Formats: sequence, structure tokens, C-alpha cells
Amino acid sequence: MTNSETKATLSFSDGSPSIEMPIYKGSIGPDVIDIRKLYGATGKFTYDPGFMSTAACNSSITYIDGDKGELLYRGYPIEQLAQNGGDFLESCYLLLNGELPNAEQKQKFVDTVTKHTMVHEQMQFFFRGFRRDAHPMSVLVGTVGALASFYHDSLDINDAHHREVSAIRLIAKMPTLVAMAYKYSIGQPFVYPRNDLSYSANFMYMMFSNPCEPYKVNEVLVRALDRILILHADHEQNASTSTVRLAGSSGANPFACIAAGIACLWGPAHGGANEAALSMLEEIGSVDNIPHFIEQVKDKNSGVKLMGFGHRVYKNYDPRAKLMRETCYEVLNELGLQDDPLFKLAMALEKIALEDEYFVSRKLYPNVDFYSGIVQRALGIPTALFTGIFALARTVGWVAQWKEMISDPEQKIGRPRQLFVGSPQRDVPAMDKR
Repeated sequence: MTNSETKATLSFSDGSPSIEMPIYKGSIGPDVIDIRKLYGATGKFTYDPGFMSTAACNSSITYIDGDKGELLYRGYPIEQLAQNGGDFLESCYLLLNGELPNAEQKQKFVDTVTKHTMVHEQMQFFFRGFRRDAHPMSVLVGTVGALASFYHDSLDINDAHHREVSAIRLIAKMPTLVAMAYKYSIGQPFVYPRNDLSYSANFMYMMFSNPCEPYKVNEVLVRALDRILILHADHEQNASTSTVRLAGSSGANPFACIAAGIACLWGPAHGGANEAALSMLEEIGSVDNIPHFIEQVKDKNSGVKLMGFGHRVYKNYDPRAKLMRETCYEVLNELGLQDDPLFKLAMALEKIALEDEYFVSRKLYPNVDFYSGIVQRALGIPTALFTGIFALARTVGWVAQWKEMISDPEQKIGRPRQLFVGSPQRDVPAMDKR
């Protein structure tokens, strides 16, 4: 960021002296007003619930322009990366290092990640402590946090080599842990990773193979999973990323920080959106029920919501949605599910929502979650694991953001302030006066 020649002057009507604050310019996007000296100079805080107008850090990783429907990873449009930018590990390298890899760099990175995909054998005993019907996200919070118990050789956050090793381990082991959580829930034996498979193919192998018969990799489905992972790899300073940064600002080890991010992602207002969209379609039941459902959505008193449409950040359209829609058709065609009732229902609902003035005027366009739930269901991923797949994809973004924060010389422990509205100081009355 660079200093702007203009300054922001804040004046007060209560007689307090005005204060001049510097303005910084990013490479793109809104300028920011540096308010760090505001409290010391005026004794006042800013008030911004949800941090809607607050830049908590400077970052060079991901940029979103919600009005334009634009998402950039290190300057590259998400559409180009998903269509022309290679596989998920290529996007991982980009997010971590700032540039796309050449052939030699890519091969070295892939080899390194591949050789770290196994988890310590004692990790299987952690799973035995969970009920079989435990939610996969609760299992992931526990097992990812527990990685710090096994890898003491990469916990020094002030050592650049330790940070790099931890980053690779998290990206490499997350698919293994997600697959283990699934296998444990259905009572099947854990499947060890294979070094001869790609990142996404290896995950599908660990998820869906069993000792009774050989598993055949379907490249169309692998590409679909790869696209899901690329589209969800990072998304600027969202709730879970901010959680990772806040946890990391205390000096917590990277495994604990990512576990904190997983816990935040678990919330239905964040990572559970595609699960909610699929549940909505199942509740509608059939195309014949759509008109009644639409009436309920328009009725503010009904409490019925249209899930998978609209986005808090994207005010026009979600750039990831078009790509996920293409993948949705590819997967369903490959699996012969074009006549799947749920897919037909989804397409009918999409058509109505895109043409109905009520939704068009409110810019409630389908977002990435509307399609990704359908794709994951077709891939055989259970609904309860949708957010686990999200966590798998987002781990690289969390790790990149964590590494950037640790290396930032301006980094301080996070400490939001508050507007206190409770009782002022008072004395405790004697017992007989209460």
C-alpha cells in the first residue's frame, strides 16, 4: 500500500479537536483511512459491527469486487484459473507463492505434497473416540488440531522453514483426514493414499475404494472435484479466514489456527450454504411444488428462504457460479443423471428465479453453492460432508493468509474494541439491602 497525498480530517461537534488521518491506496479496490491513532488522539473508537467497512489487514493474495462479480487469485481471474490454469495444486502453488509455477516448480511441489499425504498411524485411534454418527466437521476440528501433537518439528512460527513444512503438511493431509472421517462414519476401513494418483484422484480413491474390488478413476469426476476445490480455495477476509488470522495473531501453532477456521466454517451462515441449498431442493420435492414455494419465499412472514441464490459479497453475480454450472452439466451427463428428479427441480427453480422480477430486481442470482451441492451429491459425497469438502479446499487459502500474516511486520495480536452499553460502575449493596 502507498500513502495518498490526500488526508481524511475527522471533525467533532462536541468540541473535541479534529484529527487528520492518512489515506492509503491499494493496487486496486477502495482506499483505506488509517485510524490507528484515533483512540490515542480523541479517546474514541469506531463502531463497525461485522467489520463491514473495516480493513483489518493488508493482503496481496485474493481480491473481490462484488459489484463487478470479480474474484482474483494473485491477480488472475478465477474463470481463467478454473478453465485454463491447470489443476488444484497449481492454484495452491499460486496462492502460497504469488506466481504460477513453471513445469519444474510444479513437479517439485506436487512431489512434496504427495509425499506428505499419509498421517501418523496413531491418528486412527483418535477416530475411535468419536461416535460413528458424529458430524464430520466436529471430527475434523479435533483431528486437525491434534496434528500439532505429532509434528513438533514444524511448530516454530518464527522459523520460515517450519512454516513451509506445516503449510505442506496441512494441504497434503487434509484430504486423508476428510476421507478417514467419511470411512469411519460408514464403518469401512481407512484407505491409505497412493502416490501415483493426482491430488483430487487420490482423494476420491480414499473416499470410494474398498479392499473388495479395484477402484477405477473417472477423469471427468476428478476434474469436477478439482474445479470445486479451485473455486473454493480462497475468498478474501471472510469469517473463517479472519478467524484463522485472529487465532494466528496470538502466536498459536498453524494446526490450531486451521482447526479454528474449520470450526468457524462449520456455521450454517458460512460453509453450510451448499448443504442448505440441497436440503431446500429436497424439501420442495418436485417441480409441481415450485410455484407454492416461490409464493412462500416472497411472503416475508413465512420464514421460508431461497437458499443458494444471492451472495453477501457479490451484488450482481457470483463469478464461480457459471463455472460450477458447467461442471454440474458435465458430471450429470457423464453419470447419465440428466433426468435425475433433483437436477430437473434445480433447473426449473433456477429458470423461474432468473425470470421472476421479484428475484431479478433483488439480484438473487444462483451462486456457487446452488450448483456445488448438486455436483457433490452426484459424485457420491454425503450431504453431511459438503462442508468438509469446503474445508479441504479452503485450507490452502487459510494457510496462505496465515503465512502472510506471520510475515507482516505490522502484525499485532487481534483485539477488537467495543461500545459498552452495560451498567456503569456501582457498589455492591449489603445483603440486607438487596
